[in-house]
Amino acid sequence: MRRTRTRLLGRPLAVGAAVVTLLGLLTVPSTTATATSDAAGATATVFYSTTTKNWDRYHLHYAPDGGPWTTVPGVEMEAACTGWVKRTVDLGTAEGLRATFTDGSGTWDNNSGRDYALGTGDITVKDGVVAHSDPCAAPDGEGNSATVYYSTRTLGWTTANIHYRPAGGAWTTVPGIGMRPVCTGWWKQDLDLGAATSLTAAFNNGNGVWDNNGGADYTIPAGVSTVADSKVTRDADDPCAGQAPDTQAPTAPTGVTAHADGVSVVLTWEPADDDTGVTAYQVTRKGGTKGDVVSDVGSTVFSDTGLEENTAYTYTVRAVDAAGNVSPASASATATTGTKPSTPASGKPLGTDPRKDPIYFVLTARFHDGDPANNRGGSQHEKSGNAANDDPMFRGDFKGLVEKLDYIKALGFSAVWITPVVLNRSDYDYHGYHGWDFYKVDPRLESAGASYQDLIDAAHAKGMKIYQDVVYNHSSRWGAKGLFTPTVHGVRDAQWSWYYDEKQPGFEYDGLTVEPKSGKSYYNGDLWSTAEPSGNTCVNWGVPTGGRSPEGYTLYNCQWPSPTSGMFPKALYHQCWIGNWEGEDSRSCWLHEDLADFNTENAQVQNYLIGAYNKYIDMGVDGFRVDTAVHIPRTTWNRRFLPAIQERVTQRHGAEAAKNFFVFGEVAAFVNDKWNRGSVNHSAQFYTWKERKEYSADDEKAALEMYDYEQQQGTGNQPTSTNAFLDGNTYHAPDHSRFSGMNVIDMRMHMNFGDASNAFHNGKDSDDSYHDATYNVVYVDSHDYGPNKSSERYTGGTDAWAENMSLMWTFRGIPTLYYGSEIEFQKGKKIDCGPSCPLATTGRAYYGAHLAGEVKASGFSQVESASGAVATTLQQPLVKHVQRLNQIRRAVPALQSGQYSTAGISGDMAFKRRYTSGGTDSFALVTVSGGATFTGIPNGTYRDAVTGDTRTVTDGTLTVAAPGKGNLRVYVLDGPGKIGADGPYLK
Repeated sequence: MRRTRTRLLGRPLAVGAAVVTLLGLLTVPSTTATATSDAAGATATVFYSTTTKNWDRYHLHYAPDGGPWTTVPGVEMEAACTGWVKRTVDLGTAEGLRATFTDGSGTWDNNSGRDYALGTGDITVKDGVVAHSDPCAAPDGEGNSATVYYSTRTLGWTTANIHYRPAGGAWTTVPGIGMRPVCTGWWKQDLDLGAATSLTAAFNNGNGVWDNNGGADYTIPAGVSTVADSKVTRDADDPCAGQAPDTQAPTAPTGVTAHADGVSVVLTWEPADDDTGVTAYQVTRKGGTKGDVVSDVGSTVFSDTGLEENTAYTYTVRAVDAAGNVSPASASATATTGTKPSTPASGKPLGTDPRKDPIYFVLTARFHDGDPANNRGGSQHEKSGNAANDDPMFRGDFKGLVEKLDYIKALGFSAVWITPVVLNRSDYDYHGYHGWDFYKVDPRLESAGASYQDLIDAAHAKGMKIYQDVVYNHSSRWGAKGLFTPTVHGVRDAQWSWYYDEKQPGFEYDGLTVEPKSGKSYYNGDLWSTAEPSGNTCVNWGVPTGGRSPEGYTLYNCQWPSPTSGMFPKALYHQCWIGNWEGEDSRSCWLHEDLADFNTENAQVQNYLIGAYNKYIDMGVDGFRVDTAVHIPRTTWNRRFLPAIQERVTQRHGAEAAKNFFVFGEVAAFVNDKWNRGSVNHSAQFYTWKERKEYSADDEKAALEMYDYEQQQGTGNQPTSTNAFLDGNTYHAPDHSRFSGMNVIDMRMHMNFGDASNAFHNGKDSDDSYHDATYNVVYVDSHDYGPNKSSERYTGGTDAWAENMSLMWTFRGIPTLYYGSEIEFQKGKKIDCGPSCPLATTGRAYYGAHLAGEVKASGFSQVESASGAVATTLQQPLVKHVQRLNQIRRAVPALQSGQYSTAGISGDMAFKRRYTSGGTDSFALVTVSGGATFTGIPNGTYRDAVTGDTRTVTDGTLTVAAPGKGNLRVYVLDGPGKIGADGPYLK
């Protein structure tokens, strides 16, 4: 992905008949060297350094002293030697020249607006410094050089840098030297080696993504070499020799729109066309006191923040292809900012390795009620039985969650996964998955002093992360505000007047406010009509379906939106129901009548969603849990949404935060196979990989091409990885060069957690097909299913729960607990029965009664004080168990980030793990419930983190007796000994 950067543009400088605009960032010296001519008819040979440029061509635009300027862009310069181009010009009687340099496509170096004053003879210009020499003249014979071609065809990068050092020399400054594109998918750089005969190199995209040959770096000899797919080929042919140079520029972007919100502007546009594909866009902003600004972005949405108040800004966009060709500018779009918000959104993700943070998952609306004023029951409040329980579906809120963050911290969790926060719209929307306004936080979750930003900030202050559940696949069936909402609706006769009343001018749905005329509806009558609206597109409007509602009311066509109703535009929403859940249509049809399926291959939809989720990235969330990820093609994730996330986090919070911004997808597969019924496209591990070939530039075509290609490749020809596995007893640097940017929920372990041993063996059987299984999110049950696709919350018993937890907290992956499981809350209860039954009888019941009272955590897994019902909750056996598991995991790095192996180990759930980084070398031997013998291990002193037992190994063997169901042993080489106090299981 192209690294976002901002370049300040100087004032136009008149040079003869031309107008040149400064685009460079060169440091200008305080003095400029000059020279005088030796004789009339003088010439100047101007050498220009290319080592800090990423230009495809170089032009010298000049004027002899007293003479006219050349025609823009000037005369093209030719290759001189490694790192230099040159041009010899005839000066006539002039004793020097004024000069600027350009790539011929709008980028200039004009010495910060002052031009370069040059003399005659041999002249060098490098990094703003003028000198007199021939840089290509070798004093004692020719030095060595290397020409390096680097392939990004399988990486998806839109820029490439080479970070290198000649053998025996020093490394370049990170990120290295920008390589220049030479043909589609290939980049080139010429390098001076001096006396060295080889170099060591790594490559990066300028945005924190590196290819360092799996941690070994590349050794590249002098001469011409290619580097492609981790292979160095010496004495290579020019990979671009058979390709005609790409000189065709992309078309100008169209549909540019700008929308101001406070002192920010969101800019969107339609993708440009190009014969080889657009790789990036250049956005130019005019207006304000800072002058013109150009920013490079990799998607078709740009959020411009921190602008001046009440100021008009005008934007144009250009497209750039892989060869560096730049399109004409788009039509301009203008937006005027308003006033700066009194409390600007401010937050920064904690930015640490997500594997260190066990996750606690809450349905915010069902966790703890901090503000009863924002409680809402919806139209089904009475009918569902919730009213009888005084239990509105929207009950918990951010204030309640803030109040109980110490409870979660006292359990030992340092990350909280919360359900979606966007404004929802349906009769059963408390869970957050029926999004309507993706740019607005649902006010039923917020309170005065407890906004979403307040929650993020409060969690961060306690050293806890917030993972926001996000939905890219669908909106509510009422559409998405700001993108499309149905405006043609069905019959509302007298029978239905209780449900939606007539539209009231000036009233708009916000989920919280009741429409004033009826005093009962939140929806403002904007869904149904008493007469057929003009412009109706709905099929059979007003015709009775022949059916009746449970109340006996007549049902009419078009009363509720559906994919086949004709109410949604095909460009923005899909028009079918899923027929085959393991077929292509599962990615391009509706899941459910309440979930209007976005056409995510459409640029307008992509822009809408990218712009929306940028807002929450800016607020400082630490990651996204991606709902229904499998229902969007992998190509769309890899091309659009995942790069946009990385780009935004990098832009707002830096490369390190982007590296650790945790994205984990729900790729639901409800089978016990390694591959979901043999369909690679519908298997969780598939989404952790980049694409391995090029597809059509059209996203919709590309999705079908990828689907067909990968299905034909089948399960036996998918990429594999050793990133989760030890090499014997040795930790090795993982190779993340093929990572898509999305980690996943471990569906196979989830489905098999009816028995911990079954989950363990199924899990490790799949680990070579994930990009890096140490990042898998592992849980027993959730708000959707229990093990084996059970529709009830887990009811295997307390001992089985303890055993499951012991495995999750020590095996690879990130342990995750659904709220209340620490006390077996609602065990055996149906997880969800829809809006027709009371929530109190389900697995999504309100948890607040168990949290009543006060709790204060002095640290993770540490309770300083507790009173009331929450004090009783904190004394439950599984609470004690998970507290100590979190203590042990937090103290042993191998249990957090380590690779693992079962080689040389007898025993059922037994394994060894190691993590090595810098001064950390953590090696642990683990057995869960049963006994085990570990052979071939390093000799030394091992201490058990559970009992403190110490063993000295001299023959590479350690035998451990069975600790009992739910218990475990964690022998750590040179470890600290016993961690925490004995509990009901760990003892």
